[in-house]
Amino acid sequence: MKETLHKVLERDTADTVYLSSAYLAPIQYYSKLMHYRQVYVESGCNYMKQTYRNRCNIAAANGELSLTIPVDKGAELKCKTKDICIANQTDWQRQHWRSIESAYKTSPFFEYYQDDFRPFFEKEWKFLWDFNSQIQQLVLSLLELSIPVNETTTFNKHVQEHAVDARELIHPKKDALITDTHFKLINYYQVFTEKTGFIPNLSIIDLLFNMGNEARLVLKQSWI
Repeated sequence: MKETLHKVLERDTADTVYLSSAYLAPIQYYSKLMHYRQVYVESGCNYMKQTYRNRCNIAAANGELSLTIPVDKGAELKCKTKDICIANQTDWQRQHWRSIESAYKTSPFFEYYQDDFRPFFEKEWKFLWDFNSQIQQLVLSLLELSIPVNETTTFNKHVQEHAVDARELIHPKKDALITDTHFKLINYYQVFTEKTGFIPNLSIIDLLFNMGNEARLVLKQSWI
């Protein structure tokens, strides 16, 4: 699988990428959304735990902080990603928004974007897929990226010819600079850099809240 993936990533002619669903995905993910002309997000695969499907990483005062959306225990069985339900018995939305607000309230563009993001942490969502899809559409709009994002209709182990399979490439436990031949680390302003040092490949909201409309430039430069 690794050998096949490497060969696919080396194709310069590819204009299509396959990605997994993600909760406020990292910069690596959005650099691909910006580069490819056609995007497919996988909905038919079996849900996998400990991925960006229900997790994002932000820069807090004490360093990198993971925010995880709780899901129903049915996720431990073989369940399609699109059918995964959020466990709303916990007050995860208030906790996540409080963490985001605490981390970015002094960032240059938090006040500018906060009213766009806050409603996602006030409305109750049943399905993780719907939440991820809708918040992704917001991010694309804020980045002014008019990219057609398609949902796969059936799961296929292999993607179509001349397409890039990044469904499991972008993963919290994988070093993007080692596994992704098309991703480059670009430093930008972060609120707590003097205390924590620069933290790479965080959630796209870290880039938006800190860099505003210059986020597009960072994403463009992140692509090799």
